[in-house]
Amino acid sequence: MNSNNPYISVIIPVYNGSGYIEKSLGALGSSLYRSFETIVVDDASSDNTREICGGFGVTVIGLERQSGPAAARNEGAKRAAGEILLFIDADVVVTENTLGQFAGLFASRPDISAAFGSYDDSPSAPDFISQYRNLLHHFVHQRSSGEADTFWAGCGAVRRSVFSELGGFDPDKYPAPSIEDIELGYRMRQRGYGILLDKDIQVKHLKRWEWRSVIRTDIFNRAIPWSKLILETRRMPSDMNLRMTDRVSTALTGLLFISSLILVLDLIGIFRVAQFARIIIFALIIAAALVVLNRDVYGFFIRRRGLKFTLLAIPMHFFYYLYSGVSFSICWIKKKISKIV
Repeated sequence: MNSNNPYISVIIPVYNGSGYIEKSLGALGSSLYRSFETIVVDDASSDNTREICGGFGVTVIGLERQSGPAAARNEGAKRAAGEILLFIDADVVVTENTLGQFAGLFASRPDISAAFGSYDDSPSAPDFISQYRNLLHHFVHQRSSGEADTFWAGCGAVRRSVFSELGGFDPDKYPAPSIEDIELGYRMRQRGYGILLDKDIQVKHLKRWEWRSVIRTDIFNRAIPWSKLILETRRMPSDMNLRMTDRVSTALTGLLFISSLILVLDLIGIFRVAQFARIIIFALIIAAALVVLNRDVYGFFIRRRGLKFTLLAIPMHFFYYLYSGVSFSICWIKKKISKIV
């Protein structure tokens, strides 16, 4: 082991990644830092992903049945030779400096056990929903504390000794793409291991989002399992997506939804509201408060994509707060009921 020039094992889980894995592997091949190996774990793809990877001369592990990214990453870690395990999503493109940044970070910071970066502010897919999703991810990571309470496996590295001690990701609890990386970060912090968010490490995301995939991912793969994890561990660190402004915004969005629903029911004649005008004023005040609370992210959107983009992003952001709050509330109620029963 060379502490100043650590050997890195880059581990990439992939399922049907023929549309982007070539770009991901090509970028790794252009890395200025050369002390690394690349291990691709093909999660039983039905396309020609495995053949594409084979053309890059990387180690390819093929799983017989689809097992999810947690199991795939664990399988890759078993074959890894490096003292640093760098997990990269198959639709992520690193820069020529990314590996060197991680190597320098772990060499200079023996006190940290894991580190991760963020997406850059130039997403690949040009459509609105993809731009919104990736820019929001970039903003959240860039505004967050460097001393992190979680982990991100889209572009995140862990010392192999710590990863092995903790047993890696939990494939039984997370057999499909979910919050397996966040849960691993929680376990690391519970053991007292330091995790660093390095805002200078930025990578490009190639994924093209669609409305249906956003809702499915945000609610069923993230909001619900993350809510359950928070309730199980009783840990809600005030950082990343859980800052106090986010919590207040979630509550206000719930009030905005209820007041708007009352107004709609009145307009369609289901029942009459005595204080119709006051409810309108109340809803407008809440909406204005939400804009003020989130002025930093909306200002970021304006600077990066202009006013028209931001006006479209604001209701989408409100909706994000709404379904996140509803998901947490449902999980909280179910947990309370289970205790009573």
